[in-house]
Amino acid sequence: MAGRSEESFEPSRELDALAQGVIGAAIEVHKHLGPGYLESLYEEGLGVEFEIRGLPFQRQASVPVIYKGHALGEGRVDYLVGKELVVELKAVEMLAPIHRAQVISYLKALKLHLALLINFNVPVLKSGIVRIIRS
Repeated sequence: MAGRSEESFEPSRELDALAQGVIGAAIEVHKHLGPGYLESLYEEGLGVEFEIRGLPFQRQASVPVIYKGHALGEGRVDYLVGKELVVELKAVEMLAPIHRAQVISYLKALKLHLALLINFNVPVLKSGIVRIIRS
């Protein structure tokens, strides 16, 4: 990809396949529900679809927040899929920079490299999916 350094992270085939599986599941949920519901309903639906597809996941996975060696508390990611893919869901009019920053913070805290930020409040889900890579 243009503009990437040699040190940038490239997901393994397995991680990329996991991401594609999540995207397929999200598209299926969106196809049935459409836009306009609360985020929690999409989260429920996605969990059902992950189970149907046999995708390994943790819902509301804990993200420890550490500051200079001190535990401050924890955040929560909507889904941690396959122990290596962060999936954060939104149902907003438009994704804001803070949504991306939130996901990047989760990736750093979990020492992971790939996340999907999915906004279900769009007419076509493909336009609501952002792939975020932490180098």
